[in-house]
Amino acid sequence: MTAAELEALRLSLLVASWCVVAILPPAIGVAWLLARHDFWGKSLLNGLVHLPLVLPPVAVGYLLLLLFSRTGPLGGWLHDSFGISVAFTFSGAVVASAVMAFPLMVRAVRLSLETVDRRLEAAARTLGSGPVRLFWTVTLPLIAPGILTGSILAFARSLGEFGATITFVSNIAGETRTLPLALYTLAQSPDAEAGALRLVAISIALALLALFASELAARRLQARLGV
Repeated sequence: MTAAELEALRLSLLVASWCVVAILPPAIGVAWLLARHDFWGKSLLNGLVHLPLVLPPVAVGYLLLLLFSRTGPLGGWLHDSFGISVAFTFSGAVVASAVMAFPLMVRAVRLSLETVDRRLEAAARTLGSGPVRLFWTVTLPLIAPGILTGSILAFARSLGEFGATITFVSNIAGETRTLPLALYTLAQSPDAEAGALRLVAISIALALLALFASELAARRLQARLGV
């Protein structure tokens, strides 16, 4: 592999890792709301959460650009107040991946929450567990397979993110050129078939590894928890 290809791989892994860290707490919170509570606007919230799955990724990237550019409402405020720029930066690549991967994380955690035996939680409440202790000692261990599965799927989705990323943060070598963008660059270059095929092979290997790890980890956790 060339230095540029290694740099693209490194950036992809960093972006995917930060993406999972960023979306994990809010994904658990939103999944909890959708699985355990009925409220006005629940259908709207569910639709908004899953909107990135059905919108063209380029549309998502364009909306992020409108919001976070220096002339946008959020981007302008961040730049003027804190000197932070999001568009066309590494942080922006994380944001784009996080938005696209968030629905997968929420869905995995929500499905796990919906399979929890509520009688176990009721028994813990009768023994004096408060809401916070109940969540940390009973609910969280039971939904751990879903959290792990969601995290790995979000990581894999982030590795493959292209449309929102290139629209929001462009294709800047060493800054935002992740693996899919590096592959796109090579595909547009003459006499770069060998490099493009290497990146395709790496992308396939990473995707299969993530899916295999997700399945294996979920099975081991379920066996340990006796689920």
